[in-house]
Amino acid sequence: MNIKTTVTLSERNLRYAEKMVEEGAFPSVSDVIEASIEQMMLNSQSSDDPLAGMADEIRRRMELPRDQWISMKDDDVFENVRARIRARSKE
Repeated sequence: MNIKTTVTLSERNLRYAEKMVEEGAFPSVSDVIEASIEQMMLNSQSSDDPLAGMADEIRRRMELPRDQWISMKDDDVFENVRARIRARSKE
């Protein structure tokens, strides 16, 4: 259920919210504000929720420049797993 209320925003925040609507990211300023509140609610839960903490870490790593990403091409972790599976299937 939606409840109508009045919110006062700074000019800066209102301009940003309107820009998000103009760019098509949100259908209305109300939706921008609601999404922001939802995000704050999720962030407040993340300290207690290990999965939310993992999601935060993944987001943090995704924001790193590509040259700081770990290449999976040179990583043999998958080959080690495949070798273990092959060994078990021969038993």
